[in-house]
Amino acid sequence: MSANENNHKPEETTNDQVGSGGGAEANGVAAAPGAAVEAPAAAAENLDDQLRKLRVEKEELWNQLVRRQADFENFRKRVEREVAEARQLAAAGVIEALLPVVDALDRSLALPVEGGAEEYRKGFELILKQLVETLERFGLKAIEAAGKRFDPRYHHAVERMERADLPDHTVVAEVQRGYTFRHKVLRPVLVRVAVHPQPSSEPEVSGEPEPGKPTSRLDIN
Repeated sequence: MSANENNHKPEETTNDQVGSGGGAEANGVAAAPGAAVEAPAAAAENLDDQLRKLRVEKEELWNQLVRRQADFENFRKRVEREVAEARQLAAAGVIEALLPVVDALDRSLALPVEGGAEEYRKGFELILKQLVETLERFGLKAIEAAGKRFDPRYHHAVERMERADLPDHTVVAEVQRGYTFRHKVLRPVLVRVAVHPQPSSEPEVSGEPEPGKPTSRLDIN
């Protein structure tokens, strides 16, 4: 009996060991699929959150870029406009300072020529022409006034002349030339304007009384 018991004990131990080992393997195989499924799902959800955050951040950065670009474009245009206006203002100041020289040459050429001054007159005419052409290249333009209807935007009346042969408020003559600089009035034209004569509002008084009309209080009585 003891010999048989000794022979069976290793077998039982071996079976227990095998059984216990087989159970551990079974438990390990059963737990592995659940963990493997949960891990990718959590990772995918985390990636989705990060992707949403990145998209929101990208949209904000893009909007900031568009706004900054629009601000810079407006700033650039404003600077260019201010520089152009400063240049135009400086040029207008120089040209306006030269207008008295043009006026003096005009008045000199309007005087009658005496003796052998014809050659000098031609020289002054050439100088005036070159000066005016130079100023016109920079944007100066003479305002036409004679024969036109008076326009307060371009004309400044210094005298009113009664003329029945001309339409009312017609410019008769220019006293001093006016100019525009790049479509803006630099100096208005000084003009004489025609106006129609006004009829007299007082009746004419004759020396003889009307027939049948008393001439004094004594006639009434």
